[in-house]
Amino acid sequence: MTGEATARPPLRRRVPLGPYGPLGLLADPLTWRAAPYLLGISAAFGIAWFVILAVGLSVSLALVLIWLGLPLLLAAMLLWRGGAMLERRLLRLALGVAIPDPYRPRPPSGVVGHLRWVFGDPATWKDLGYLLLLFPLGLGEFIVSLTLWVSSVGLLVQPALVLSGRTTVITDRLVVDTLPESLPWALAGLALLVITLYVVRGMAWLHTLLAVALLGPGDEARVTHLRASRARGVDAAEAERRRIERDLHDGAQQRLLSVALELGRAQAKFDSDPEQARELLVRAHADAKAAIAELRDLARGIYPAILTDRGLDAALSALAARAPIRVDVSVEITDRPPAAVESIAYFIVAEALTNVAKHSAATEASVRVGRQDERVVVEVRDNGVGGAVAGPGGGLAGLADRAATIDGTLTVESPPGGPTVIRARLPYEW
Repeated sequence: MTGEATARPPLRRRVPLGPYGPLGLLADPLTWRAAPYLLGISAAFGIAWFVILAVGLSVSLALVLIWLGLPLLLAAMLLWRGGAMLERRLLRLALGVAIPDPYRPRPPSGVVGHLRWVFGDPATWKDLGYLLLLFPLGLGEFIVSLTLWVSSVGLLVQPALVLSGRTTVITDRLVVDTLPESLPWALAGLALLVITLYVVRGMAWLHTLLAVALLGPGDEARVTHLRASRARGVDAAEAERRRIERDLHDGAQQRLLSVALELGRAQAKFDSDPEQARELLVRAHADAKAAIAELRDLARGIYPAILTDRGLDAALSALAARAPIRVDVSVEITDRPPAAVESIAYFIVAEALTNVAKHSAATEASVRVGRQDERVVVEVRDNGVGGAVAGPGGGLAGLADRAATIDGTLTVESPPGGPTVIRARLPYEW
């Protein structure tokens, strides 16, 4: 069972160019994923969508006067929305950018409501703009890519052509037919290859910027997401406050009241019955130590001092040491993230380990914290029985709400029989 505990956050506008050195660009898989997309895939999709939309829109708009064009126009709109969804998935594979679908939620029922949902969603019309621009954009990318790749490869293979007995005629007076003559051309091809790599990544970057602007969530979607995130954060904070009040009232407060009563009784018995007064003092002392322990646990649950002083690695190791099962901890981040991110990461691990101890019947677990691009990824895995669900009102849903307050996400993968994987992605900068 796989559950997405909260909606994905809006895409950040920063699009990295990747490694800047020639060797870095040459070794980066993203370069070789972007190259075929720019060399022909984007142009092929652009031409196909231009033809489909030109014919579909022309026919449907021409028939609108007799009402037959309205269902055709609606079909065309749904078709290009599907095309935009496909393009987002393709961009993730080719250019390494994840663009969430920005559409408004589907209405529960009603033809008029669905028509308003399709026609009134700005993302629908931005999809149309992108697909229409994809034709000239893809054609330009194809021409530039083809010219650079053919030229650079053609120059690089000149020594091989000469050794195989072939002659390259560049002009009437410039013929390459010896190995010494071919070497300068190979060096020029190498330099042009470096230029080609930079141009490919530059075009991929510009294409990504356009895709993010037209296919990504706009300001309205981001505002809606942030409002929902903040509302869930307020609810989570209120629930946490009630939990603290309940723990204080039912735990430490009752312990301290018992200490006060025992001390009062001991004071009354001090002269008449010293032995019983001593027993009452011993019980009061035990209750005082229990109250201190409960207050310490409560303070640790609010914000542990070790997290502030020594960071996530030490704080999570302390959590693992207190767990009733073996927990392997690995924290692979060099720079400390902001306090809000550290705090949420800590409480996600703490709640997850608590659930493991209570419900999973696991014998071991692992905690991994690392960095992927601009995100801190927190993963808790156990070998328990599985079946965990981030249901409304549950602890996992509360963790998702806590993560959403900083535009984070939390997913739960817990098939029956296990293993259970709880994975949170939090922004590295907040």
